[in-house]
Order: sequence, then C-alpha cells, then structure tokens
Amino acid sequence: MSYDDIHRISIEKGFFAPSCEIYSDAQAGFWEYGPLGVALRNRYIELWRRELVRRDGMMEIDGTQAMSKSVFVASDHLQSFADPIVICTKCGSITRADRMIAEKTGKSLPEMLPDNKYDQLIQENNLTCNACHSPYGKVSRFNMMFRLEIGPKGEEAYLRPETCQSIFVDYPRLFKTMRAKLPIGFAQFGKSFRNEIAPRQSLVRLREFYQAEIEVFLNPKNVNDFSKFDEVRDYEIPVTVDNGHHVRRRCIDLVEEGIIPNKFIAYYLAILMQFYEKTGIDTSRARFRKLGDDEKAFYALVAFDFEVETSIGWMELVACNYRSDYDLSRHSKVSGTDLTVQDDGEKVLPHIFELSMGVDRSIYTIMEHSLVTETKRRMLKFKPYLSPIQVAVFPLVNKDKLPSIAKEIYHSMKLDYDIFYDGSGSIGRRYRRQDEIGTPICITVDYDTPKDNSVTIRQRDSMAQERIRIDDLKDRIELFLSLR
Repeated sequence: MSYDDIHRISIEKGFFAPSCEIYSDAQAGFWEYGPLGVALRNRYIELWRRELVRRDGMMEIDGTQAMSKSVFVASDHLQSFADPIVICTKCGSITRADRMIAEKTGKSLPEMLPDNKYDQLIQENNLTCNACHSPYGKVSRFNMMFRLEIGPKGEEAYLRPETCQSIFVDYPRLFKTMRAKLPIGFAQFGKSFRNEIAPRQSLVRLREFYQAEIEVFLNPKNVNDFSKFDEVRDYEIPVTVDNGHHVRRRCIDLVEEGIIPNKFIAYYLAILMQFYEKTGIDTSRARFRKLGDDEKAFYALVAFDFEVETSIGWMELVACNYRSDYDLSRHSKVSGTDLTVQDDGEKVLPHIFELSMGVDRSIYTIMEHSLVTETKRRMLKFKPYLSPIQVAVFPLVNKDKLPSIAKEIYHSMKLDYDIFYDGSGSIGRRYRRQDEIGTPICITVDYDTPKDNSVTIRQRDSMAQERIRIDDLKDRIELFLSLR
C-alpha cells in the first residue's frame, strides 16, 4: 500500500488531518487526530505500557512541555540542536541542505557533516534553487527549538524538543521518593516540539508530535551482569551495521561478536522488537541499524535506530541510544546539584540507555502495514486489541423491533468497549464500512433474535459468521479482543 492510500483513508475516515485546514495561513507540520486516530493511539500506548513499561516495573511520569532555558543549556540543545540550511541568493527561499543534496544526487548522506562539506557537495554537483535556479549561498545552521517568553518580563524558556529532559532533571526526586534502586527505568508519553525546516508527509515529520520514551538508569559496571538477559538470550533480532552488512542472530551471538556491545543493550533491543511484533507491523521488514560515528547524536556513545520499511522508504521509529553519563553530568555541572546515587555501597553517577519512540510514525506504519485490498473490499487488518472501534452493532432492517434490540445491546456494552451503532444502508455495505476502519467484530440483530435471543457475530478477517446467545456476547468479545 502507498502513502497516498493511507493519507486518503486517514482524512476520509477520521484518523488524522491537517490542523487549521480551513485557513489559508495554516502552517505545515501540525496534524490533528480525529476520533478513530485518538482511539488507535490510545490503544497503542496502552500496549506500550503493558509490554514495555509494566513488564520491568518501570515508573511513568508526565513532565511539563515548557521548560527553563537552563535545561537546554545543560543538554546542549541551544548549541547543537540545529539543521543545515541554504538560502537562495536571488529569491531567498530556504532549503534544508542535507535533504536537498540527497534528493538531487540520489545519495544518502550522514547527518553530521560539517557545513563546508555541504558547500563542497553543492558546488561539485552544480545544485541550484528549485524555485528560480539561482545559486545558493553558504550553508548555515538553523536551531529547531521553539522559544517562549514567560510572564510579563518575558523570561526566556523553550518548548521541549524531546520528553526525556523532564526525566533527567526530575531524577533526583524520583529516585528518592520512589525508593528506586539501579537499574531503574522511567517512562513518559507526551508531546515534543521541533521547528522543522520542511515538515512533510503528515505524521512522518511534524513540528508538534508525540513521543513515548523510556530512560533506563544503570550502573555501568553491570552492563554484562544482567539476569534479565536470559529471557531473550536465544531471541533473534536483525541488525544492519554501518557498512551495510545485515545479520540476524541470537542476542547472545550478537553480544559475543561485538555487534551489540553488552547484554543490557541487547535485552532492551529484544523486548522492543517483541513489542512491535504485537503491533501488527510486519517485522520481517524491520531492522536495527547500528549508527556510525558520523550519524550518532552528540550525546550517544552507541546508537541503534529501529527502522521499518514502508512505501516511502525505511523509516526510523525508535532511537535506541546509550547516552552514558552525558546528561546527568551536564545537568549536575550546570545546576550545581550532586546527581550521584548509592549503589552497592558506592557512589555512582548512573549511565542511561534510552528507547525514544516516535508514536505518530509508529501509528502511520501500523496503518500502512495493516491495509489490505481484496477483490471486493478494502480493510485495515489491525490487531483486534488495537482496533479503534472494537465492536459494531447492526439491526438487519430498521423495523419490527430489531433496532430497539440492537440499541439495547449497544447501550449494555458502550461502557466496556468502543462500540458503534449503524442502521443505515444494506448489511453488506455496513460490513464494508467497518472493514475499512478496522473493526474486528460486527454483531447483527435479525429476525431470529426475538425468537431465540441470539445474534450473528461476523469476524472481519475471515468474514466467518456464527450464532451466539446475547447473554454470552461479552465473554465471547472479551476473548476475541484479548492480547493473544
């Protein structure tokens, strides 16, 4: 399926759409979730909480989106969080340099090239402005932070570009009040903001977006003394190293061969892959790409991107970074606060390993991988426990008391499930409408229902139908929607 298919379905069916679309000055990079999109995202996050956060007894917080300038001085975002841009010398149009060079030359570029290297590539390839074909000026840097002014004096602050900084600056209090011991994971789901130069492709690149981040604090001495690793020791994961060589190995083999540096990282990569297997994404089209030194973020010692193949290419869904003690040492220095903790009788400044998940991109990928077109129907083949509408209820016809029975079933279940009532159109057309939005179960009230107190359940994927007593409906639905 293509990006255009998902884009069209999303807008037509109420998954997501551009913000402020009725106005001509609406800005790119801001998209809003409709009712179906909110339901899908909520179920996705509940799966994340179940399979990753609660699995290891992590703790979840909810930090502020506006944070003080000092936080980003310490994190180095005000200095380093910038993309390369070029400005046309004639028409003044602004373009992101690395992406423009890659698109025009067909060559992929590392993310961290110096400005003079971009200038050299533009000159060598005779690249000119798309709008007027005039030459570009020199490459410069554009900081992607959204600046705020707080209060009547206009105190400088910023919208967070990532959710993790809340965890880092809250860490001393969290560690104390929750009586935490290393290793310990803290998680957060929420919005982040990046003033992207050229946002595009709906949920793929946004200026306001959702992240689900996990930051695991650990004693660096114990990266290979980690008992949980035995749970995934023989689990195979695919890894592409920086020379393009692709391998699929057991976790223990990847550690012993040095492709993954230690058991701690291998464990978290494995459980992340296991999580995505349960989302319905085709993990045979997924990989962990080990980043080279010229691609890693400035704070990362070791980095893997979890990427999935889509119709618009390989897409990064999760950044998996071993941040060492970079963040805590910086915040300790700038704030003047001692951030060491006691672990086994010694003072330790913890290291951090993170799983930084792009929620919107994950939602897009789930939709694309779930879209199936058959001869007579199109459906979003969501996992039942992720489907935005879980159950639909239909009267076969709108007469002879069938609607009243159907509405009674609807009202008896609306507090337990996301349920939809539809009495409009032929029964076949109603089935197709629910298939298109991924509803896994449809219940039909027919002329036999008043006689035997039973209804027909129709399953989305197989279209199989069965009769079941109304009294047994909830148990049957609960089993069908369970995480299997």
